[in-house]
Amino acid sequence: MSKLAANSQFYTVEVGDSTFTVLKRYQNLKPIGSGAQGIVCAAYDTLTGQNVAIKKLSRPFQNVTHAKRAYREFVLMKLVNHKNIIGLLNVFTPQKSLEDFQDVYLVMELMDANLCQVIQMDLDHERMSYLLYQMLCGIKHLHSAGIIHRDLKPSNIVVKSDCTLKILDFGLARTAGTSFMMTPYVVTRYYRAPEVILGMGYTENVDVWSVGCIFGEMVRGKIVFRGNDHIDQWNKIIEQLGTPSQDFMKRLQPTVRNYVENRPKYAGYSFEKLFPDVLFPAESTEHNKLKASQARDLLSKMLVIDPYKRITVDQALQHPYVNVWYDPSEVEGVSPAPIPYDHSIDEREHTVEQWKDLIYKEVVDYVQKLLYGKLPLIGNSASGDTCSTS
Repeated sequence: MSKLAANSQFYTVEVGDSTFTVLKRYQNLKPIGSGAQGIVCAAYDTLTGQNVAIKKLSRPFQNVTHAKRAYREFVLMKLVNHKNIIGLLNVFTPQKSLEDFQDVYLVMELMDANLCQVIQMDLDHERMSYLLYQMLCGIKHLHSAGIIHRDLKPSNIVVKSDCTLKILDFGLARTAGTSFMMTPYVVTRYYRAPEVILGMGYTENVDVWSVGCIFGEMVRGKIVFRGNDHIDQWNKIIEQLGTPSQDFMKRLQPTVRNYVENRPKYAGYSFEKLFPDVLFPAESTEHNKLKASQARDLLSKMLVIDPYKRITVDQALQHPYVNVWYDPSEVEGVSPAPIPYDHSIDEREHTVEQWKDLIYKEVVDYVQKLLYGKLPLIGNSASGDTCSTS
């Protein structure tokens, strides 16, 4: 097993309530966010002259769930390379051996804001449709690697001031399904598709529902389906969209079907009522001539409870409201599709120590490839001083 760099390349700084031990090339650390998977700082890379985001995975080895999630995130970030998915610039650990290994730091592109902030702005049709287009391009790329996200939400989508957009995470592991009868509301489920909430099988267009919820929120300026728990989430959906058909009900597990069929029946509302013209920006004066009726038509095809009747990612990319931005090199990719993601990772059962060993090997492997120029560099990333072998 190779050893990593000596600690002389690192320095320690307190950032909020956390301690970051980072390579000396990264200066001016400032906290910019935190979540279940870690704390993120903005920093300046003195080697490349660019601003970056450094994510410290929070206690990745405190239990099996954290360790598995850390491994999955790192493997997926190495796998994908697309302009609408956040790029991995560097990875390091200040520890010198597997025995001491405790911390993993991921260095990524720094963006200006997440979509939560953008939603509160007055967006015109051009910006709204361009953001949608980029989300769909990023999702299509994930799908080409066999990754179905299932948990897209505004907090996990970031944008720059020039309106470029990137997806920040890789969603739920296959084994992290949601059971309808579990009521604790630990994470945001406002954007999860009915088939995920109800514990059904799902296909790629599960992610189209989430984009529809985000799109609807851009238009309304507030969350479209704001449930307090799984059951309330379902109620909010059917109150607005109507009770689904018997054909849909037949595909539910018996206990879930029993509950769903015994709910009051709702007719739902037309999309003209749910998203009236007054909520939309003025008709575009650009050559695109984008307008409310086109946006509403796309929404009505995305926010469909039955996934068999919902628009696909490819169909959404061809819709007139989005298609004005269509560029084959962005949609179909100029490079080959990524190596398919190995889903056995999601099903693997390992001890914390075994996950730790796997993550350490991945970090060492990444460092070796970066050192010897075998990794594609995203943006201006380059590193001769990431780590060294001894």
